[in-house]
Amino acid sequence: MCLTLFLLTAVVNATQAQEKRLSIMGLGDSITEGGNDFESYLYPLWQMLQTEGYDVTMIGPRHRQTQAGVLSHCGFSGKPVEFLEARIDSIYRLYPADIVLLHAGHNHFADQHPVDGMIRAYENIVRQIWAVNPEAWVLIAQVTPSGKLPKYSYIPELNQRIAQMVKATDDQRLILVDMASGHDWQRMTIHDKVHPNAVGAQHMARRWMEAIKKVWKPCQKKNMR
Repeated sequence: MCLTLFLLTAVVNATQAQEKRLSIMGLGDSITEGGNDFESYLYPLWQMLQTEGYDVTMIGPRHRQTQAGVLSHCGFSGKPVEFLEARIDSIYRLYPADIVLLHAGHNHFADQHPVDGMIRAYENIVRQIWAVNPEAWVLIAQVTPSGKLPKYSYIPELNQRIAQMVKATDDQRLILVDMASGHDWQRMTIHDKVHPNAVGAQHMARRWMEAIKKVWKPCQKKNMR
């Protein structure tokens, strides 16, 4: 009787694990959060996930009203990646997403020579996420280029260093997402040459979608190890 009950409990627990809804956190700055006069990738990504058959919830401490209703996220307008680094432990403990989408490379000035510090911040963010949830997937983006120069002239170096960081990290759960190639700021940003218009938001959503499909399948609601 005890053995039967044990086996039944194990089957129920395994089934619940497989049927758990996928949770995704968009982590970043205003490009994640969106604004009154520019787009975020959140809604087009949510649409793509639904089309592909994903049972998904967007989670985070902040909220954006979209055509799909309110989508939650962790985007902080005007804040650099070091701001996220200082808060990710407490935030992620409250919102331990299965997949974290990290796009945060703006809000510095080139004359600050920020790249070394930014790379340290990325590394600490990933480390803190895994300390809370070793099973989390962290999809880190090479950030979208900008025509706002010379302020953002450090972005090409930053994107190269992000790729090097991912390559040097011996863990398959850290995934590099190329947001830079194919991103034409002249077509994909609003007048400020930074924030995405509808075309830019679709570009970002497609790149995220391609990466998500590699690590999590819609018919398999658990991590692919």
